[in-house]
Amino acid sequence: MLHAVLKHSRRLAILSLALLAPAALAADSLPPMPQYKIDTSWPKLPLPNNWTFGLIGGIFVDSRDHVYIYHAPSEIPRYALSAAATPKRGKCCIAAPYVVEFDKAGNVVRSFGGPGDGYDWPRAEHGLYVDYKGNIWLGGSATRPGEKGEPANGVILKFSPEGKFLMQIGKPGPSKGSLDTTQLSGPANFFVDPTDNEVYIADGYGNHRVIVFDADSGKFKRQWGAYGKPPTDNDIGPYDPKAPPAQQFRIAHCVRVSKDGLVYVCDRLNNRVQVFKKDGTFVTEWIYDKETLQSGSVGSIAFWPDARQSVLAINDMGNSQVRFVNRADGKVIGTFGWYGSWAGELMRPHEVALDSEGNLYTSEDWRVQKFTRAGGPPVK
Repeated sequence: MLHAVLKHSRRLAILSLALLAPAALAADSLPPMPQYKIDTSWPKLPLPNNWTFGLIGGIFVDSRDHVYIYHAPSEIPRYALSAAATPKRGKCCIAAPYVVEFDKAGNVVRSFGGPGDGYDWPRAEHGLYVDYKGNIWLGGSATRPGEKGEPANGVILKFSPEGKFLMQIGKPGPSKGSLDTTQLSGPANFFVDPTDNEVYIADGYGNHRVIVFDADSGKFKRQWGAYGKPPTDNDIGPYDPKAPPAQQFRIAHCVRVSKDGLVYVCDRLNNRVQVFKKDGTFVTEWIYDKETLQSGSVGSIAFWPDARQSVLAINDMGNSQVRFVNRADGKVIGTFGWYGSWAGELMRPHEVALDSEGNLYTSEDWRVQKFTRAGGPPVK
């Protein structure tokens, strides 16, 4: 008992802003809890060109540890755009470009994005992925027409590493149903599998499925819903933590494929991760904080950068935390963070990402933060 107390005390002395779950202390077989401290030097501030961000709906770290941010300029508060007004109302600020790339040190190295010829720019910008070729995939979560009659978002876009448009999957407009293979509806997130060159789409804000296409031709391959069954669009009512697990995805909010070929899907408002084989065969599910009603407890997933991808970082939007779990069995190692607007606190984090050193990045409503790894599982 004394040994356990001393062990717990040492962890708290080292850990910055982390709240350990009981499982982290009770099971010696679990990996150690990652430990973090806030890095206020990243990104380099102020941002160039008097830029500011709107709601950040996508974050990704590429193979060079460059961090990409994808935001919605339309969601910047009016008071923060005084410098862009006509006539000018103040010194701050101007909307940053849709996609901004930072290097490892936090310097802006590139930016691009926005409407153009040959493609339909998504509304409610949401979902960002950089594939193994360096191509950049973008989506949007709008499922209803805009205030000026703009169509709902039914597309994802693929751009070259230089920002040249390459391909569009889907068409703008309302959902045609979760069995239709020609149109998406509020696609939330994507993953490009380098083994098969296939793009997996969490088509979840309007539809209720994972859908897979060839990543170069856009040819439809397969799709599935909860438990690997054909996707449905039934009215299943509001989430009830006392009810049996829903047989339909509420919001398929993320999809990630591990090196050993397992597909992890965030079913956000059902507070669960469902795991599949690549062909859609259901493997297992893990439910976390099932009493969570606000925003859900499973928003995004990042793999720990060791060879086995032994740990998952799961973004818990509803509780403003990051949950670390053992990938082998889904058991909770511990949780990190708490709600707040101060540096180091988490303000409704939408997605999380990990770099090759295990450093943690959080995309929040109007900001991104970096937490430097100060201990935990090995990364090699």
